[in-house]
Parts: sequence; C-alpha cells; structure tokens
Amino acid sequence: MSYQDQIYAFVGKLDKELDNYPVLDKLAKQVGIPKAYGALGAVGFYFFLIFLNFGGIGELLANLAGFVIPGYYSLLALESPGTADDTQYLTYWVVFAFFSVLEFWSRAILYWIPFYWFFKVIFVLYLGLPQFQGAKLVYKTVVKPVSVKLVGATPKLASVASALKEKAEAAASATTTGAEY
Repeated sequence: MSYQDQIYAFVGKLDKELDNYPVLDKLAKQVGIPKAYGALGAVGFYFFLIFLNFGGIGELLANLAGFVIPGYYSLLALESPGTADDTQYLTYWVVFAFFSVLEFWSRAILYWIPFYWFFKVIFVLYLGLPQFQGAKLVYKTVVKPVSVKLVGATPKLASVASALKEKAEAAASATTTGAEY
C-alpha cells in the first residue's frame, strides 16, 4: 500500500469518526469542505500558532490542551462504571500539577528554549490521551521517586491521608446528623 493510499485510508477513517458529531456535518456543508479536511486544517492551524507563539498565544494554547482534552476525558471517567480510567486521569492531574509547579519556578530558563510551548503540547497530549498512558509512566519514573524523597516514606504519607480522611468523615457525619460543635 502506497503512502497516498495510507493517507486516503486515514482521512476516510477520520471522516467516519467525525460522523458522530452532527454539528460538524452542518459546518462542513456550510463551508464546503469535507469534515476530515476541516478537522486536520484546524489542528494544523492550532499547532502552527503554538509553533510561532505570537504574543504568548502558544502558552495559552498549550495550557488549553493541558486542561480541555484531559478535562473532557476526566468527566467521562467520572461517569463510567469502572475505575481504571479514574486512575489514569487522577494520575494525569498529579503529573500535570507536578510539572506546572516545576514550570512556574523555571520560567526564566524555559523562555530560552525554542518552541517550548510546541513541545509542551506534544507532552501533555502524550500524558493525557488514553491511547498512550503517558501519565502512568511519568508518574512511576519521575514524580513518585521525587515525591518519596521530598515528602518522606509513602507509609507516612498514607497515615497522614488516613487521619485526614477520618477527620473529614467525622465532620461530615456531624453536619449531616445536625450535631453542633
């Protein structure tokens, strides 16, 4: 199969996937281009804006990708019956918060890295999209070892969390039973 055939197959598959969104049918008819080409053009334009970073738009769009896509999947995970996807997105938000703190404290250095926001988008997509499971790998190899070193042993952290949970449950039961302080 030639590259051209592979591209046509991909565009056809994407077009069938986009059939699930009726608003895109309406938009495609108004604009006069197929849904797949419109979607690919929008994604290409999005990455072009991030790549050039005019007026700080790259930072905004990179952070948007880090919040919107995983946020959408997190909402789906909350409504699903299983817990595997809950764990995936809880892990994502821990990793995202970890790197956001690092990014805040190293902003002066990051300013000098060419196309930083472009690479950040690629990174957050790797972390947040369920196909890659990147958050799990980054958590196990980077965040967990650092947090264990900084915070202390995991059992100590678990005992603190358990004590806080017990206090929260006691406070919640006191407010629901009408008990006064």
